[in-house]
Amino acid sequence: MSRFASAKSETDKQNTDSQISDTLIYNLNIIDCGPQCGKSAVAFTNGVISWIGNSDDRQQSSVRAKDEIDAEGQWLSPGLIDCHTHLVYGGHRAAEFALKLEGASYEEISRKGGGIVSTVKATRNLSESALVACSQPRLQSLLAEGVTTVEIKSGYGLDLNNEIKMLRVARQLGKDTPVTIRTSFLGAHALPPEFKDKDEFIQHLIDIVMPQVQKEGLADAVDFFCEGIGFSRSQCEKICKEAVKLGLPIKGHVEQLSNLNGATLIAEYNGLSADHLEHLHKDDIPTLKTAGVVAVLLPGAFYSLSETKLPPIQAMRDHQLPMAIASDLNPGSSPIASLLNIMNLACVQYKLTPEEVLRGVTCHAARALGLEKSIGEIKVGMNADALLWPIDTPAQLCYGMNLVKPSRIYKNGIQVNV
Repeated sequence: MSRFASAKSETDKQNTDSQISDTLIYNLNIIDCGPQCGKSAVAFTNGVISWIGNSDDRQQSSVRAKDEIDAEGQWLSPGLIDCHTHLVYGGHRAAEFALKLEGASYEEISRKGGGIVSTVKATRNLSESALVACSQPRLQSLLAEGVTTVEIKSGYGLDLNNEIKMLRVARQLGKDTPVTIRTSFLGAHALPPEFKDKDEFIQHLIDIVMPQVQKEGLADAVDFFCEGIGFSRSQCEKICKEAVKLGLPIKGHVEQLSNLNGATLIAEYNGLSADHLEHLHKDDIPTLKTAGVVAVLLPGAFYSLSETKLPPIQAMRDHQLPMAIASDLNPGSSPIASLLNIMNLACVQYKLTPEEVLRGVTCHAARALGLEKSIGEIKVGMNADALLWPIDTPAQLCYGMNLVKPSRIYKNGIQVNV
């Protein structure tokens, strides 16, 4: 019997049988995707949430644990999920930051050999171990804020050896740090300097790179950049077709700077998420909803690029399209290693409510990674990825910057910030 099934069968008997859990936290409030239930005690057993009830219920149900913790009224949330990052990279782009302040646009910098291509050069110059070493602090910054699951994209290698290197580094970070790492192959991120023709490069990815990535089991999804400075819709569709052949789900950077109908392409291939979406046409939202695509909003890039066109937030609300929030941590358009700060930006810039934002970094972010059955909610049977917050109201997680950190971070039921 699996650990999940074992824990579930035990909780089915919770009202009649005494059980010894690993951890019991009582006298707490719960932040969750659904309505606040007023329950105030949670037990973890074998890495999953095995019981939820009132503090008094633990006495009546004889719920006991090896480690019993009085939360003293703190709030318990699911572990935060950063479902879109480019966390593995070499170098920095501080010089481009200065150019932007002088008025240079993202497209202008890219066309002059800056942007993504400059990071490709810096990333290619690093060994695998050096890339691990420079990426580790960024992941630690996220973990310190309670981020227990992170998606990491490739896309700064743009050739076989360096794309493989990036994905191996991402996997290694997951082994070295108590964070679940999901990887996305983003070979179709930019045209590398050794190629002059985009169609030729896309075919190279399909014929050479993608099969090797799949053979080594290094990617959990396939991503692409559908944009004028990236790749056309038809070029990205070739990537989608190959991903389907390889059995890998699809994500995409779409409708960020213009509308090339990349979001509907993701829907056609039943993808996990469509990310950015500032230029998404509201008429396309029902198509995304029907296909089960999650909208991933990236206010860090919106902020860093001084964008003015907002995603169609109200139309997404009207159609009940799930909206995830992510950092888009990268060296150019969102050099922000703080999901909590991003949560504030989502409220201030996009006018999302704190409740919408909290769902965006928990249950909806889990859906964007295809992990909604195991993380993103405080619910019996889910992984015990959970955070205790010394706050008076959940809105405190969004209203300020660098004002609060979790007092306890649990990953699979084990406290990791000791």
